[in-house]
Parts: sequence; C-alpha cells; structure tokens
Amino acid sequence: MNQTRSVSPVRTIDELRRQWRLMTVYERFEQVIALTLSSVIAVIVVVSLIQLILTVFRLLVLEAFNPLEYRVFQTVFGMIMTLLIAMEFKHSILKVAMRQESIIQVKTVVLIALIALSRKFILLEPDSQPAKVAALAAAALALGAVYWLLRERDDRLLVRGRRQAGVEEDGSQRSP
Repeated sequence: MNQTRSVSPVRTIDELRRQWRLMTVYERFEQVIALTLSSVIAVIVVVSLIQLILTVFRLLVLEAFNPLEYRVFQTVFGMIMTLLIAMEFKHSILKVAMRQESIIQVKTVVLIALIALSRKFILLEPDSQPAKVAALAAAALALGAVYWLLRERDDRLLVRGRRQAGVEEDGSQRSP
C-alpha cells in the first residue's frame, strides 16, 4: 500500500534549507534544475487547465455538441489525460526536489508510460489498423506487468524493513 505523509510547506522549506548546507555543488545544481522543471511544468498545467475549461465550455455550451460524440470525447479526455501525465511527471520531479527520493523512480516512469498509453487508446481512431491496436495492447500489458512486479518488490521490501525495525503490519511497534 502506498502511504503518503502530509508535511507542512513551512517544515518542508526549513528541511530543504537545512539540507542545502550539506549538499555538494552538483546536488545543489540538481535541486535547482528539479525546482525549475517543476515550476515550468506547473505553469504548463495551469495554462492547459484553463485551455481545457475553455475548450469544454466552447464544445459543450457554445457549439452544443453531445459529450458522447466520438470527437468531443476524444478532444476532452485527451486533454484531461495530458494534464494527468503532466501532473504525475511534476509530482515525480517534486519528490526529487524535496529530497524524498534521490532519482526519478522507474515505477513512476512506468506509471507515466501507462497513462500515456491510455491516452493513446482514447485518441485512437475507430478505423485504426488491428496490428496497431494489438501492438498498443501488448505494450500496455507489458508495462502493466512491469509496474505490478515493481510494486510487489516495493511491498516486499517495505514488509522486510518493518520486520527489521520491529514494526507490525498495522504500523504499531512490536512488543519485545
């Protein structure tokens, strides 16, 4: 199970300041790049969200299109999936910037690839070649299997780490 801890922004910034003094020049360089990329992606997400809202308004209200019509569905959900991909990518960069992880995790890259493939399926034309659909399905199946294997590995490592630390499965301390 993926557990996310809630940390106040002030505490996170204080922690970053304290860690900054301990970082090498290259680690500081990585931090600056990660924070810059995160900021750029945040701007792209906000602009894309505004564009999505305007597009939905235009398509559904002004042009009175049926949301179940194939082209409208493709346009709207293609844009939504693009936003999800950007937000997941930003989240992975932010984890590096906040020093929660030292590098972009393979599991995150696989997840982003799965979301991108899902987007591709949504944008697929109904008259697409069967071979193309089969290739995309095989890629989705392979990425799904890789993601599952990585998650299983992480779960086993988490359980092993808890056992070594004397913590029960529910998070309580094991009595001696």
